[in-house]
Amino acid sequence: MPDSRNHETEIIELTRQLVESIVHSDWETYTQLCSEDLTAYEPEANGHLVKGMAFHKHYFDMQNASPYANATTTLSSPSVRMMGEKAAVIAYVRLTQRVGSDNKSTTSSTQETRVWQQIDDVWKHVHFHRT
Repeated sequence: MPDSRNHETEIIELTRQLVESIVHSDWETYTQLCSEDLTAYEPEANGHLVKGMAFHKHYFDMQNASPYANATTTLSSPSVRMMGEKAAVIAYVRLTQRVGSDNKSTTSSTQETRVWQQIDDVWKHVHFHRT
């Protein structure tokens, strides 16, 4: 039986890569990490369950104009729960630091929960909820 701590470390690292792909508008990495049938609840969706990747691609297409681009992010207190060998849930607070046009730094926080599933021996991001 594989060591669940190794899986937990891997899930945290994959989540960091995912968040960095968002910050850098790196659609290629994002799509490699996500399942094509990704589902999500997030503030931008106004309470609706988003299915698939098209909704998310809009923000990547914005490049540097995206509200997520060019920020510094920190995953604070990540907690991973393995759901057997092939699924994991990670919850954390995402701290986002930005410098505004007034040259002042601001920090915001969101609570995020992400679900990862091993599909064909590869971890894929399959669902998230962000508030």
